[in-house]
Amino acid sequence: MRSARDQRAPIRLLHLEDSEPDHALALAHLQRSGLRLRARRVETRLEFERALAEPWDLVLSDYHLPGFSGLEALALLREQSPLVPFILVSGQIGEDTAVEAMRHGAADYLLKNNLARLAPAVEQAIAANEARRARAAADRELAASRQRLSELAQHLQTSVEAERQAIAREIHDDVGGSLTALKFELDWIRRHAGQPALEQRAASALETLTAAIEASQRIMQNLRPAILEQGLVAALQWMSARFERRTGVACELRTHLDAADEPLQLPAGVPLVAYRTAQEALTNVGKHARASRVVIDLSLSGSVLSLEIVDNGQGMTSDDLAKAQSFGIRGLHERASTVGGWIDLSSGAGGTSMILSVPLAEFVTTEFDQGENADAGDDGAWTIY
Repeated sequence: MRSARDQRAPIRLLHLEDSEPDHALALAHLQRSGLRLRARRVETRLEFERALAEPWDLVLSDYHLPGFSGLEALALLREQSPLVPFILVSGQIGEDTAVEAMRHGAADYLLKNNLARLAPAVEQAIAANEARRARAAADRELAASRQRLSELAQHLQTSVEAERQAIAREIHDDVGGSLTALKFELDWIRRHAGQPALEQRAASALETLTAAIEASQRIMQNLRPAILEQGLVAALQWMSARFERRTGVACELRTHLDAADEPLQLPAGVPLVAYRTAQEALTNVGKHARASRVVIDLSLSGSVLSLEIVDNGQGMTSDDLAKAQSFGIRGLHERASTVGGWIDLSSGAGGTSMILSVPLAEFVTTEFDQGENADAGDDGAWTIY
């Protein structure tokens, strides 16, 4: 079947051949098959190297050439134009040589005394090359699409954190301040009411207001954990203790940090990623794992920060991880990538282990770290105490 390629443009054929009659014979076979050609014949290594500077659709090559061989020509072609198909055509070629040529990337080999298969071999080689080029272009487009999707996911993660921070600040500055002021006013009314019924109603209102203030503080803590200002270890201690009180699941924090004279400075963004990773892992444990024990292990060695959360629960199956709406763990992967880290997850009948690894030496600051929504009091680094 004639290739659709032949209907559009002539085949650009480079023929490495030292015999003019053999060149003419090869062209005659191809033209009789209806192939349109734009061919050039070269003989020497120098001519061949110069010709490779131009675009070609196919290279035909004899094996025995002045000063070099067809296999050497194939090696030169692969160095300069790795996708251009190469067909070896020779009067005498052994089976071992033919196999070696195919192993090094030749599309086909033929004998000069039997060129009936030349045209089909040329069409097949060109079609296969076009398919390879199409696959390569599709792979590049897919890789670019994945990169854009990853960048979008990272942007969404940082945008969510920025929005959380803004909401937490508004709750603290506006809602929290107003509630506190109102609490003082109600307390003054209670103390000066002079009527038992009014004092009782004011005391009840104070209790409700106190609960509202505590709720706002809890919301602020979830939106933007102020405990991180005390250091990552302190934040994880607070989180593990709160998780144990709330769920009844034993939660132990272990730290393995290299000794140093000064507290270690972590790049901005890394503690928050570690905190959110532990938070998501504990949330999953509390909801799904049916575990009785959780261990959080924080270590720093060789400029790599590692945070591992291990439970002894029922584990997760591949179906659990493949759920269409399972965005928590997927979000952790994207969140980790914002600080140059990654997530390793393993699960089985004995429980689940999630490990966050962040190579601090290769850390790249994200847009969230440098954005205008960053904390006013953030000096660009966090401390592990």
